[in-house]
Amino acid sequence: MGEQAEITTAKQAADHELILAFGRLQGAANRLEYILGRALEVECGISHLMFEVLLILGRAGEPGLSMRAVAQEQILTTGGATRLVDRMEAAGLVERAEDPDDRRGRLVRLTPQGEETVVRASHVHLENIKRYLVDPLPAADRKRFAEDLRILSHTARDLLPRLP
Repeated sequence: MGEQAEITTAKQAADHELILAFGRLQGAANRLEYILGRALEVECGISHLMFEVLLILGRAGEPGLSMRAVAQEQILTTGGATRLVDRMEAAGLVERAEDPDDRRGRLVRLTPQGEETVVRASHVHLENIKRYLVDPLPAADRKRFAEDLRILSHTARDLLPRLP
C-alpha cells in the first residue's frame, strides 16, 4: 500500500486506499455473515453465534468450558454469554455441569443434540463457505488468503483485553 498521504478533505479520507481496503474487508465480512448466518438459521435452526459457540465447545471437549472462557472467545460480556447459553440450554444444545476443579464453578458442554446440530450445521456452513468465500477467489491465492486471515485474526485477538 502506498505512502500515507495527508488527508485534508472528506473525499481524500473516503478514497484512501487503506481506508477503502478495511471498508471492503468489513463489508465483505458483514455480507458473508448475513448470507452464511441466514443459511444456518433457515437450514439448521441456529444463529451463527450459536454455531460458533457449539464449535468452541466441540473444540474444548470434556469437561467443557467456563462461561468466562465462552465470553472471551466470542468477545461477549459474561452477561451476554450467560443469556446466549441460557437460550442454547433451553434448545437442548448445551448443558451446564459441575466444574471438577472448582466446586463453585459451572462448565458448559455440548449435549448429544448439540453435537448432532454442530455436525449438521458444519456441512451447510462448509458448502456455503466454499460457494461464497473460496470459489470467487483465484485458486492460486486461496491458501495465502486463508493464512493472511489467520494472521489478522490472531493479531487482533492478542490486542484485546482479557476478561478478569
